[in-house]
Amino acid sequence: MVDVGAHTDSGDDLAQGFVQFAVESGVLRFGEFKTKAGRLSPYFFNAGLFDDGNKLGRLAEFYAKALLASGIEFDMVFGPAYKGIPLAATVAVELARRGRNVPFAYNRKEAKDHGEGGTLVGAPLRGRVLIIDDVMSAGTAARESIALIQAAGATPHAVAIALDRQEKATENGLDVPHSAVQYVRHQLGLQVCAIATLADLLLYLSDAQGSADMAAHREKVLAYRQQYGVDEG
Repeated sequence: MVDVGAHTDSGDDLAQGFVQFAVESGVLRFGEFKTKAGRLSPYFFNAGLFDDGNKLGRLAEFYAKALLASGIEFDMVFGPAYKGIPLAATVAVELARRGRNVPFAYNRKEAKDHGEGGTLVGAPLRGRVLIIDDVMSAGTAARESIALIQAAGATPHAVAIALDRQEKATENGLDVPHSAVQYVRHQLGLQVCAIATLADLLLYLSDAQGSADMAAHREKVLAYRQQYGVDEG
């Protein structure tokens, strides 16, 4: 999913390539996993397992291609601590390699009282800021980044993530009818670019149904989506 709305043929190809890459890298796994919301999910996406230079480089390529195809405009990239830091750094490098050189900054969770001090590192936060992270569970990290960016006098403009789980968020322990991505898009007013979505994962599993294992995974993921999924939009 490279666009903030509809898919394109090239976007579908990019999304399918990314899902395959994530599966082959062991980042996207199937089984039974407990989510932050306490649900038992039949799949797990752990971006921390993009754990060598080759994987990070390929991941940055997927982010950069998705961003450039989305048409989202931005003046700089921001990586929220902690997983967002290497993501934003490598994406900034890849964007520059593709002719789109933009400033890069990140935050630390503990303020320094020496050296440059404070919690922000890198380029000054200015203009329209693109936040880069791995996934969204509740939108909490996005809200924290928005507050930091606004406090610095810049404009939080968009968020790029690797995978949109397209499932209901929770508030006070209860399911709500929107996802974290929909909350960020509609309530916080930021554009969201996802390399791939849960729908893309289901398509990948459908295309791989020659494998009995993949067919079984698809049925479980589909059942999970029917229970916790949200309408696209």
